[in-house]
Amino acid sequence: MASSISAQNSLKRARILYDVNPEAAFIPRTDQTILQASIARRKRGARPQQQRDQAASSSALALVTDNTNTMRPITPSVKSTDGTSNALVRTDTRNIPDETKNASSGILVNSTKAKNKLKIPTPTWHAPWKLSTVLSSHLGWVRSIGIDPTNDMFATGSADRTIKLWDLAKASVGASDALKLTLTGHISPVRGLAFSPRHPYLFSAGEDKMVKCWDLETNQVIRHYHGHLSGVFCLALHPTLDILVTGGRDAVARVWDMRTKTQIHVLSGHEHTVASLLTKSTDPQIITGSHDTTVKLWDLAAGKCMTTLTHHQKSIRALAQPSFENTFVSGAADCLKYWQGKDGRFLKSYTGHKAVVNAMAVNDDGVLVSGGDDGSMHFWDYKTGYNFQSSASIVQPGSLDAENAIFAAEFDGTGTRLITAEADKSVKIWKQDDEASEVTHPIDMVGWRKKCIKESKQRY
Repeated sequence: MASSISAQNSLKRARILYDVNPEAAFIPRTDQTILQASIARRKRGARPQQQRDQAASSSALALVTDNTNTMRPITPSVKSTDGTSNALVRTDTRNIPDETKNASSGILVNSTKAKNKLKIPTPTWHAPWKLSTVLSSHLGWVRSIGIDPTNDMFATGSADRTIKLWDLAKASVGASDALKLTLTGHISPVRGLAFSPRHPYLFSAGEDKMVKCWDLETNQVIRHYHGHLSGVFCLALHPTLDILVTGGRDAVARVWDMRTKTQIHVLSGHEHTVASLLTKSTDPQIITGSHDTTVKLWDLAAGKCMTTLTHHQKSIRALAQPSFENTFVSGAADCLKYWQGKDGRFLKSYTGHKAVVNAMAVNDDGVLVSGGDDGSMHFWDYKTGYNFQSSASIVQPGSLDAENAIFAAEFDGTGTRLITAEADKSVKIWKQDDEASEVTHPIDMVGWRKKCIKESKQRY
């Protein structure tokens, strides 16, 4: 109250002085705003230092300087409640009328630009997976898996040079008669398998440089595709065209006409083994991952590379894409990376699987699984990258502890069964735990939030 009376008296004396001789006045008449600003300054000077610091952080006083050197205060900024910034910025006066410019130039106003706050996505809850069945029939490492589009059976290829066909329903319950057929013809490990969705054909690729087409009605080889100069490590069928794509140790991906056995394109550009392949019905229709640490997106019509992705630092041995969105994931020993499918734009890194990732698969529920060379299995929420389960495969009796690698992984047509091919010569079938719930296996939001904050400071 004393400071208010003192300010009023001071202003009153000044007004009387300059009213006597208006010609000598060098300050204009003030208004009620000057009085309130003077009172506010005196009050702030009388408060303790701590209170003044708090007031300074929550409000700021801006002064306007016009052409007559008049100082007028603007209403102090108030702390925003809608997430906008309270920073004082200078407004652009180029489009302001001249009379407005003369009255107030260089105005300081509140910025309404929203702060770039980190948004932490909420993961979707998924039930944990557990081992259901172990199939032991192969005599060597099981290197590849193919799922029949009808979901009646699946095939496995092994280092024992054989291809075995299994009844999926019987194999899921561990029936003794689950094995339907054994195909022989390769003279080296079978590294790639794929069923045709439109024909009764099974395609296989091996380290013997051979790509074979099997007729499942006669169980015989009806076509050979010759051209690879070294072992063939991966194989994929185009979803809509009668086209076969293979990649191998000769550092190229070859595109074949399924019927005429003609080599349509040789997709060259990689400097090392092409270890993984994806095919899509939309551009880019072919995606390749290589041991030269790059991912390439190809134009199928022109047979040329559209984009090269160089974010990985280790060999890329696995690629996976979902059916519900146009994205894909690449897996290497450094991490898993999540990409936009159309242009290859980098979206996110999935970190935590510290192993050489040999296999990946994703189902329609958004569960991504990655299998490592040390037998480790990580289950991820596909859209957010949340690792909701980490487990390890169990070596079968009679095998070495080192034979704990996972070489291939595929979900069946329903997405409720996961089939893995492993180094202990076994094929394992996994299923979700029906007794699990969000209460028994909750999402670790605290750890997930810390991980998101840590990764937000990294570029890739």
